[in-house]
Amino acid sequence: MDQTSRFTSLQTSSLVLLRLLIGWHFLYEGVIKLYSPSWTAKGYLLSASYMESFFKWMAGESIIPIIDTLNIGALLLVGFCLIIGFKTRWASIIGIGLLLLYYLAHPPFPGYPQGPSEGSYWLVNKNLIEAAALFVLFLFPTDYSFGIARLFAKPKTVSTNPIP
Repeated sequence: MDQTSRFTSLQTSSLVLLRLLIGWHFLYEGVIKLYSPSWTAKGYLLSASYMESFFKWMAGESIIPIIDTLNIGALLLVGFCLIIGFKTRWASIIGIGLLLLYYLAHPPFPGYPQGPSEGSYWLVNKNLIEAAALFVLFLFPTDYSFGIARLFAKPKTVSTNPIP
């Protein structure tokens, strides 16, 4: 049964729109990185201001090609799944994980330098907000109301048992 069936069409449409917008953001970021041969996460990881040793390890020469590939692949996968409406709960979990890693590399904590961003933040930044939005999508998936998952949904069966 579709979990959003108890919502109005406006509420469901709003959740679908949120899913599509976040999906587009992830897909676009993945495509841009994929087609930019010089792109690497190394600079972002080396400039981490929190959990520095973990992020510096991720930026190591032997592992950075794997990290870059996983980052691009995850962005593309999350974006694609959210846009087409397939496995959106899994996509939301993966997206939340990515965004929390981005958040922890350069958290807007008092006393820490601001990382690469277009603004000033305090405790909350766009990575944390988008992770929270993905959590909402995880809790209220819309892939069966608008998405290809609907094609794989089992049809509702009507019981024809006579009343004794």
